[in-house]
Amino acid sequence: MTRPWYENDALWEDLLPVLFPESRLAAAPQEVSNLLALAGLAPPGAAGSPVSPSEASAAALDLACGIGRHALELARRGFRVTGVDRTRLYLERAVRRAREEWLAVELLREDMRRFRRPGVFDLALNLFTSFGYFPEPADDRRVLENVYASLKPGGVFVLDLMGKEVLARIFRERDWHREEGFVVMEERVVRNAWSWIESRWTILRPGRKTEIQLSHRLYSAAELEGLLRSAGFCEVQVYGDLEGSPYDHNARRLVTVARR
Repeated sequence: MTRPWYENDALWEDLLPVLFPESRLAAAPQEVSNLLALAGLAPPGAAGSPVSPSEASAAALDLACGIGRHALELARRGFRVTGVDRTRLYLERAVRRAREEWLAVELLREDMRRFRRPGVFDLALNLFTSFGYFPEPADDRRVLENVYASLKPGGVFVLDLMGKEVLARIFRERDWHREEGFVVMEERVVRNAWSWIESRWTILRPGRKTEIQLSHRLYSAAELEGLLRSAGFCEVQVYGDLEGSPYDHNARRLVTVARR
């Protein structure tokens, strides 16, 4: 059987410079400040002053942590951080960066449908549309149930993705943009009554052309809030970005803050 696109390591290697340009890495500290404000959590330590795991008082889970841009920033602020991702290359990058800064971060290669550590974390995050890849809707619910179980009572889950309403407002069948050293052309098709999107990315570098196909489920704010509540979360707040803007016709993202 053909493996699903998200299990293709070569694909993630090709996407690495597209997903993580320097500008996106530089944005991580402000994004962490914003999400902590939304979650109502104060960092255990000051940024730039590493705290050992034994000294840290709050634990954070970065689910689909990628190369660790948010996980490492949380560790710099004193959180005990666990980062989970399925892509070995990305985790190796995160490990190398953590060692360079002497940051104590636990980094695990695991499927988010299986990772569960009951009652451990004060904060969980899943950012940058890293949710909804699985063809079976029950798998999305399983992920949220795992997160719910892994949080302490009163723990907070921050989930960030491209909302269905936002995408419908800005949708283009074809688009392109220039990144640092390459051009990305995107073709998109929406299927199944606006519940699923399929994309083909063509990445043009000097002397090289790469084509990538990916897809994921689309959620409206109401659908995502309902799914979170069905997974056990008792309070769900919806925002239009990590800065806490309203989820209205000007929203840029769909951000939910769910409390156990």
